[in-house]
Amino acid sequence: MKNTVLDDLIKILKEYNPEEIEIVKRAYDYASDLHQGQYRQSGEPYISHPLNVAYILSELHADRDTVCAGLLHDTLEDTKITKEDIAHDFNQNIANLVDGVTKLAKMNFSSKQDQNYANTRKIITGITEDVRIIIIKLADRLHNMRTLQFKSEFKQKENALETMEIFVPLAYYIGAYRIKSELEDLSLQYLKPDMYKRIEEKN
Repeated sequence: MKNTVLDDLIKILKEYNPEEIEIVKRAYDYASDLHQGQYRQSGEPYISHPLNVAYILSELHADRDTVCAGLLHDTLEDTKITKEDIAHDFNQNIANLVDGVTKLAKMNFSSKQDQNYANTRKIITGITEDVRIIIIKLADRLHNMRTLQFKSEFKQKENALETMEIFVPLAYYIGAYRIKSELEDLSLQYLKPDMYKRIEEKN
């Protein structure tokens, strides 16, 4: 599975950004080494997640630094690497993007029952000086929603609600309409399975 996604990623990069393939491969190897021995709840090696995030970003024709940051987006949180290391080994821009995504990940959106989602969206757009951080976060959420079947039912509903209330409007806000509609579809599957089935049958 790993290599096919990597091959697909490189294939898309060849179409719109061929001169950046080497640095993206280097970011993949770097993240792969750092996440060595870590696994997702599905049992897959953890690297499959950042690799899929980078693939989603490449489908959007994201620039080199954004795709590299997608590959590295969990390294600050889940490994011993520092922002300075990333700046040194890649560049300051990639380090800033990874750091921005890490800061967003630390916001506990569902900690309070009466969470003001509109306020949370305002905070996210306010603290995010670079829209690419939001794009990486949306790609991250999209892949997590695509693999939500491996979570408990409670987590599925919690994540789906959070996605509908925070990430769907964010995707709309930055004009990522394809991501917005897929996130809506995936959320509906878990929040309103009966309605989702009816819609599916009609199509």
